[in-house]
Amino acid sequence: MPKELHVVETIEIPEGVDVVVNGMKVRVTGPKGSIERDFSHIRGVMIRREDNSIVVESYFANRRRKALVGTVASHIENMIRGVTRGYRYKLKIIYSHFPITVVVDDKERIVRIKNFLGEKADRIARIIGDDVKVTVKGEDVIVEGINIEHVGQTAANIELATKVRGKDRRVFADGIYIYDWGEEE
Repeated sequence: MPKELHVVETIEIPEGVDVVVNGMKVRVTGPKGSIERDFSHIRGVMIRREDNSIVVESYFANRRRKALVGTVASHIENMIRGVTRGYRYKLKIIYSHFPITVVVDDKERIVRIKNFLGEKADRIARIIGDDVKVTVKGEDVIVEGINIEHVGQTAANIELATKVRGKDRRVFADGIYIYDWGEEE
């Protein structure tokens, strides 16, 4: 497959957002907070700020490097979206017999799931990153933050902590399941 001479992606910076590019490090600051990301492990891709936009580009790009340009641009777009609107995952607590209690320990940065399937030991899920906030409202667990990766991984950790092993999932449907995700309202 032939190499493409110049691959370029341009990301517009919205009003109220400040983006600082220092080599391959990108810092995005907005109304909800600030995110910094280091792309120095990616070779052959350049990031620069040009007026009111960010340019991600590569020269003599093969298929892999073209994909990397798009990936880096998507990460920067997610950072901008995170500091302007934020991200939210909603999880539903489902149980049939043993009522599940979910407690958020902000000091330890963990979520404790008590009485899952009548077990005496608590199931524990880690909260990733300092910018992620977990709240429990009735039968819903809400995970919010500005970093899409931290929010998504925290929600996945909570869901995985209640995974049933060794029993039929059609019969034992107890657990905490992700039912909605996207940007904050």
